[in-house]
Amino acid sequence: MPAAGRGERLGAGIPKQYLPLLGRPMLEWSLAPFLADAACRGVVVVAAAGDIHWSALRARLSRPVREAVGGATRADSVASGLAALRAARAGDDDWVLVHDAARPCVTAAEIDALRAAVGADPQAAGGLLALPLADTLKRGDAAHGALRSAGTLSRESLWRALTPQMFRLGALQRALEAAARDGRSPTDEAQALEWQGLAPRLVAGEATNLKVTTQADVTLAEAILAARGAVAARPAAVSGVRP
Repeated sequence: MPAAGRGERLGAGIPKQYLPLLGRPMLEWSLAPFLADAACRGVVVVAAAGDIHWSALRARLSRPVREAVGGATRADSVASGLAALRAARAGDDDWVLVHDAARPCVTAAEIDALRAAVGADPQAAGGLLALPLADTLKRGDAAHGALRSAGTLSRESLWRALTPQMFRLGALQRALEAAARDGRSPTDEAQALEWQGLAPRLVAGEATNLKVTTQADVTLAEAILAARGAVAARPAAVSGVRP
C-alpha cells in the first residue's frame, strides 16, 4: 500500500492518509480489509521518509505489517514495496495487490471478486477493479477566456480505474523497471503492464470505492462508512494468519 504522498490538494495540514474518518486515520480504514483477510499472507506499507504519523498507527493494527520507504512518485513507492516483498522471500509468481491509501471504503467483497476473476483466468495478465463510465463526457476548451464545452466524447468502452490492482510480483516489478528505464512514470500499475503489451483484466468494482481527494470526498467517505455500521474502533484481531 503506497502511503508516501502528502495530499496537498486537500490542504489539511497533514498527509491525507492520516486524516480522521469516524475517529480513525484514513490509512487504517484502507488497511483493515486486507489485515482481516486470511488469504493475504502479508502487508507492506510504503511510508514517506521521516513520516511522524506512521508509528502511532502501526501500534493500533491487528497484525504486523512490513514497511518500506516511499519514493518521489507512486511508481517509485510501489517498486520499493515490491522490493520489501522480495526481501521477505516472495517470488515471481506470487500475487500482489496494490491499493491506494486514500481509498478507505474498499470492501472485502470487491477484493474477493478481483482475486476470483483474475485467479480463474489462466491467460490474465493480472487485473484491476474498475467502473464503466456512466456520465456524458465533454471536451473543454478555454481558448476564448472561458471554459466552454467543445464537444461530446464517446464513453463506450471507457472505464474508471480503481484499486486494488492485482499482478504477479515478477511481472509488475519488471514492468515498473522498464518504465523507469524509458523515463516514464505510470499513473497506475495497470498502465505499466499495458506499456509491455499486456492487457490486464477489468473487474467491476463498487461506486463507493472512492478516492479521497477533496473535503467533499472526506464527508462522503465518512457517510459511506457510517452507513455500513462502521465505528471508530480497532479492527478485530486475526488469528492463524502468517504475517
